[in-house]
Amino acid sequence: MKSLTLPSPAKLNLFLHITGQREDGYHTLQTLFQLLDFGDELSFQSRDDGIITLQPGIPDVAAEDNLIVKAARILQQLKPNTPLGANIQLTKRLPMGGGIGGGSSNAATTLLALNTLWNLELDIDTLAQLGRQLGADVPVFVRGKTAWAEGVGEQLQAVEMPQDWFLVLTPNCHVSTAEIFSHKDLTRDTSNITVAAFLEQGGHNDCQPLVLTLYPEVKKALDWLSQYGDAKMTGTGACVFAPFDNKASAEAVLAKAPDTLQGFVARGVNQSQVHQLLNR
Repeated sequence: MKSLTLPSPAKLNLFLHITGQREDGYHTLQTLFQLLDFGDELSFQSRDDGIITLQPGIPDVAAEDNLIVKAARILQQLKPNTPLGANIQLTKRLPMGGGIGGGSSNAATTLLALNTLWNLELDIDTLAQLGRQLGADVPVFVRGKTAWAEGVGEQLQAVEMPQDWFLVLTPNCHVSTAEIFSHKDLTRDTSNITVAAFLEQGGHNDCQPLVLTLYPEVKKALDWLSQYGDAKMTGTGACVFAPFDNKASAEAVLAKAPDTLQGFVARGVNQSQVHQLLNR
């Protein structure tokens, strides 16, 4: 196999509880990662000279700082005497800094794709461990299951969720995850709950009140979407979302959205399309 094209799906945090902060600064949390059937797309073509190229580049991000290139470099280092290389083409549909996992998903798809293309034969556990070096959200995309997460996000338990339709809106702003997690006003003492309790009673996003205070654009988007459903913010933002019973209802609301809001409609899935295509 010389080439491979795979999706790079988005995720939503259906809730996000910050339960504490460790001595090393990392926050402990509980969340439910809901995978979607919409995202970016990555095409890979193998080469035998050790060179990694990525097109197009992302503005203001050096190629070697891009998580796609970093993921490829991690796999290259496992075979230092083999000239493994690749040309990578990115079709970007997901906003950066939106809290829907675009960069993390790109990294995971790269690990899965090059593991196949380069015949590395690494198992999912190994790929997930490598992915964790790139970011806390990468392992959930590597494993490819909608999942309950605890710890700092690394403890994952696959959960079967209803395949709801979601409208996701992107305010015209970029929320800094580092800013939110380091802010003195972030709630860090929410009590732990069980999966059963969440499925029965729901949950909230501890980052949402702070982000709404700091980023008026997110508050406007959430207030607007709340007219039509149970709207919440995902992750540390900026994207907001609401579930709908069917695709048509979600698309009807999207058609009414103000010009200042971009968005998309997607369905929740329990298994990543990447894994279906790779027969994982």
